[in-house]
Amino acid sequence: MAAMDELSRAGAAPWAAHGSRFSQPGLARPVAWTTPHDLDRMRARHARGRLGKPLVPPSVASPRLGDELFARLLAYGTPQETHPGDVLFSPGDEDADLIVVDRGSVEVVRTEMADVPAETVAVVDAGGFVGELNLLTGQNVYLLCRVREAGTIYRVSPERLRQLMANDVELSDIVFKALIARRELLQHSTAARAVEIVGGARSAAALALRTYAARQRLIHLWFDAGTPAGQTMMESSGLTEDDLPAVVMPGATLKQATPGGLAEKLGLSYRRSSTKPVDVTIVGAGPAGLAAAVYGASEGLDTVLLDAVGTGGQAAASSRIENYFGFPFGLSGADLTGRAVLQALKFGAQLASPCQAVKLDTDRNGDLLRLHLQGGEVINSKAVVIATGARYRALPLERWPDFEGAGIYYAATELEARGCTGSPVTVVGGANSAGQAALYLAGRGSEVSLVVRGPDIAAEMSAYLVDRLLVHPRVSVRCRSEVTRLDGGDFLEEVSITDRTADSIQAQPCSGLFCFIGAEPATSWLTGIATGDDGFIRTDVQLDDDDLGPAWATLERGPLPFETSIPGVFAVGDVHSGSMKRVAAATGEGASAIASVHKAISTLV
Repeated sequence: MAAMDELSRAGAAPWAAHGSRFSQPGLARPVAWTTPHDLDRMRARHARGRLGKPLVPPSVASPRLGDELFARLLAYGTPQETHPGDVLFSPGDEDADLIVVDRGSVEVVRTEMADVPAETVAVVDAGGFVGELNLLTGQNVYLLCRVREAGTIYRVSPERLRQLMANDVELSDIVFKALIARRELLQHSTAARAVEIVGGARSAAALALRTYAARQRLIHLWFDAGTPAGQTMMESSGLTEDDLPAVVMPGATLKQATPGGLAEKLGLSYRRSSTKPVDVTIVGAGPAGLAAAVYGASEGLDTVLLDAVGTGGQAAASSRIENYFGFPFGLSGADLTGRAVLQALKFGAQLASPCQAVKLDTDRNGDLLRLHLQGGEVINSKAVVIATGARYRALPLERWPDFEGAGIYYAATELEARGCTGSPVTVVGGANSAGQAALYLAGRGSEVSLVVRGPDIAAEMSAYLVDRLLVHPRVSVRCRSEVTRLDGGDFLEEVSITDRTADSIQAQPCSGLFCFIGAEPATSWLTGIATGDDGFIRTDVQLDDDDLGPAWATLERGPLPFETSIPGVFAVGDVHSGSMKRVAAATGEGASAIASVHKAISTLV
């Protein structure tokens, strides 16, 4: 502080001394990003799924900006004189500002909750800024920020922050990386206790909630209701078994919580203040939809991306993808789609999930398409990209619905696999998703039965997966076979497998059945759009004259690449007839469709 005082007396800018002593060089001095011991122990016992390595080094969380860069950052903000104790934002606030500290200091606090006292998360001195990834996702504030030492702060509004991200590449990279790094660090700090989720370890409703939180990379802490820590948390919050799953936040407790209810509370459901129509609305946030959002937003289109479940689609359920271009050592589907989400946010796309589209008016209202959402909202859009993908089918077996989420899963990630580690499991399916799941589960110590209806797993699976499966000591490949019976109490305990070649039935223990069989297109909400006999959407050259209605006559053009039988409506990814069902192909289609969107919009009056 003495050095800062000297510079101030000499007339230098108060932040020029770079006196912000941040623990991980913008957010904290003296408390840093340390993990409290009690939180550390709870994570070790009850941790949610790991999200892989940090996308950026933790050291970039608090950049020390040079004089010229800091001056550029201040130029985007509005100054505000501060006094000790002033609250700059508090839990539940919407549309939070990036807070840039010019003089004085501020602190970020996780407020008191039923089972834990308030605790300081970070202290930011002159030269630093306060904010994390929720500034781009639109999530409501979950921490408190107040002034410690009087001075001056600059508020950078969400609109001005997006202008910064779009116009100043150098400063944008620094700020954006800091926001990402802070989200990673906050997940392992006391801030995680600002959102506490408690439920049964094998509850389908709790799994849905945890999956949503993981895919959205929400700052949260999971409690297993069957553990002492979970019981203590429930008692302090006044929760009973009938309330589960539940979410406890500052000033609010959600009982029998759902992903939709949590999203609504956090401000992650669809909301739009502007009355202007959207340039392009993308329905479905799998690889194809995410690619369309990245390219649409980066090319200046006002872009909205919706998903009925959570970002990532089926790809996010894949434990490992090794044949994606540019990643020779592979990566998880969650990491791949998580990076794509960050790209879309960086370029200004608005993401909302869970947010279900229920109807698309195929008759244009002037030059606009009207997309109806489950909550009654209507989005007026110049173009719509359908990327809703396909859903894995269920087996027509007695008690199948009873065991969904309680032993039967349609994904193989850390969340689903944790309860099966070291126990026998069954994987059903003969394509890449099934092969990746089998290898992942075997790698966690489970004996895996890969049940394939066809005569040969090489028919639909990549060769590298086939080779590994056939030699893995914990994988048993059973072709010409089917699961024909399920048994268990509250959870799946045993399956019966029928070998069609030997005409024999074998019952065997099974703590988890992972189902990856033929997919059905997610198109039941659409009407008036040409599809094939299998329900997948036909586009451009797949359409014939009988598919094209009178609207095309006035356009004086034929369908563009990926355009459906409705002008301005496009289909990409797995929902598209004839798609390759590969991540790389889906991302290519999503990106390519945006070129067609531009052309379609240019023909509107």
